[in-house]
Amino acid sequence: MKLARYGAIGQEKPAVLTKNGDLIDVSAFTSDFDQNFFENDGMHNLEQWLSEHENSCTIVSSDERLAAPLSQVSKIICVGLNYSKHAYESGMTLPKEPVLFFKASSAICGPNDQITIPKNATKLDWEVELGVVIGKKATYVSKADAFSHIAGYVLHNDYSERAFQLEREGQWVKGKSHDTFAPLGPYLVGRDEIVDPHKLDLWLKVNGERLQDSNTSDLVFKIDELVSYISSFMTLLPGDVISTGTPSGVGLGFDPPKYLKAGDVVELGIEGLGEARQEIINYPE
Repeated sequence: MKLARYGAIGQEKPAVLTKNGDLIDVSAFTSDFDQNFFENDGMHNLEQWLSEHENSCTIVSSDERLAAPLSQVSKIICVGLNYSKHAYESGMTLPKEPVLFFKASSAICGPNDQITIPKNATKLDWEVELGVVIGKKATYVSKADAFSHIAGYVLHNDYSERAFQLEREGQWVKGKSHDTFAPLGPYLVGRDEIVDPHKLDLWLKVNGERLQDSNTSDLVFKIDELVSYISSFMTLLPGDVISTGTPSGVGLGFDPPKYLKAGDVVELGIEGLGEARQEIINYPE
């Protein structure tokens, strides 16, 4: 099942992408894809409901804005340096255990929304990543049981302001959490639809030039390891997102570095999870 949300900001409604490619409104079943939806086995129950009601659902116009396919996310946990070549291009050693940092959930936006450059920013960078969406509460989960706690997967562009992240005091969260820095989607793809999340091509282009081109087989710490590891430090709640890291090809890694400016267009995708397109704009005065 592929979950989506559509509509103007603050007026989003839940939808499902059908097998024939139609996006249908499912607000008659649920008000939103939030923590309550996932912890009450919402995906299974929605699938059963659709088996009887799909033909009566309204088809969503292609003109509608796509929103992030999740709402009321309690936290986004990101994994740093989880592709070996990216660690090398960043000038950092490969970690012996997962490097974790947070990204504010207020940074979440739609997959094709405009991305705003923060005030005083000079080094806006891109990072295509596989996001893992938690489906049920997870505390001290074993690796063997990790996948049973996953609802599905989502495309994420982990935008970063490198000066804020690396040249200011404190933690990386400063450079990761500006509004619009976490576009998610277009879809949340159910766990059962992805045969092997460790064999997915992922890519990113800036102004038509492909700069990231890799496969999740290169992840240093695999998804089951990450769910188990992170759940030993904090409880993962339904709807939480684990962003698993980015491959090489980020702007920071070029010599000289390449950073985004107003007017640039970023396109990205992950095999089976869809594609997204984001225009970069200055922060509105």
